[in-house]
Amino acid sequence: MKPEDYSRREQELAGWPVTIETYKLGEMYHCTIANVDPGARFAGADGASREEAERLAIEKATRYLAQTRRFSSEPP
Repeated sequence: MKPEDYSRREQELAGWPVTIETYKLGEMYHCTIANVDPGARFAGADGASREEAERLAIEKATRYLAQTRRFSSEPP
């Protein structure tokens, strides 16, 4: 099988820049979400349509990012 209907875009989720990649493989759409820097994938989902796969992956990614602590690089 060969991936079809591929798309990639950058977006901000919960204050973090992420990359959203979606493609169709067979009859299913697959979506992965990665942190822009360093590019680590941390959420993904599958669905019968592009919209469903992206919605599920974005929900999962938003939940994960909301739990992530941010540290300031400025001295106290």
